[in-house]
Amino acid sequence: MAQEIRKLAYVIDRSYVTYMTYVEKDSTEVAANTIICLIHQTNYLLDQLLRQLEKQFLKEGGFTERLYSARQAKKREE
Repeated sequence: MAQEIRKLAYVIDRSYVTYMTYVEKDSTEVAANTIICLIHQTNYLLDQLLRQLEKQFLKEGGFTERLYSARQAKKREE
């Protein structure tokens, strides 16, 4: 069952409707396992996002640094 739910992550244009039968129309055990799989998938995606943001921060700096650079560039134009 978990394999079926994991495969749904690759369905294009998925939404709650994609998982609805597992959550609403199956046993409570299947519903709980479906939600656990979705939590794991979400955690994976958040971890990927954090890694990407860390790389971007190291390469481009933080928000304050970018604001300062933009302000300095604007001053040079004036």
